[in-house]
Amino acid sequence: MTSMGMRRRHLLAAAAGMAVVTTLPRAAGAQMQAATAEAVRKATGGKEPQEGRVTLRLPPIAENGNTVPITVTVDSPMTAADHVKTVWIFADKNPTPDVATFHFTPALGRAQADTRMRLGQTQDVIAVAQMSDGSFYMARTEVKVTIGGCGG
Repeated sequence: MTSMGMRRRHLLAAAAGMAVVTTLPRAAGAQMQAATAEAVRKATGGKEPQEGRVTLRLPPIAENGNTVPITVTVDSPMTAADHVKTVWIFADKNPTPDVATFHFTPALGRAQADTRMRLGQTQDVIAVAQMSDGSFYMARTEVKVTIGGCGG
C-alpha cells in the first residue's frame, strides 16, 4: 500500500474517533477544566460539593457573551442555625474562572444574587454554595455563546 493510502486510512480512523468523542454523553464530558477544578478546591478547602440546593438561572443561548444575566438561588431557611455563608460563581472556560463571590447572613432572609457576567465561549457556569454547617452544594448549567465576550 502506498503512503497516500496509509495517510488516508489514518485520516479516516481519526475522523471516526472524533465522531465518537463528540457523541459521548454530556456527563462524561462534564469534567471541569483544571483551573476551575483548582478554584473550586480552593473555595471548598478540598471538600467535594454535593449536587442540590443551588439553582442557576441563565439563558441557554447567550447571543452576546459580553453581558450574560445570571441568578443564583440557594434553598435555605436562612436561620442562625441553617444558612448560606458564601456562593462562588465560576465560568469553566473563561481565562480566569472566578467570576463572582457573594457573602450572605441570616439577616438577609433569602439566599439569592443577580448579576451579569462575561463569557468568552460556550461553556459551563458553576455555582458553589457554602452552608453554615460547613457543607458545600453546587449546580452547573451550560450556556451556548454565539458572540464571544472575552477573547472569543
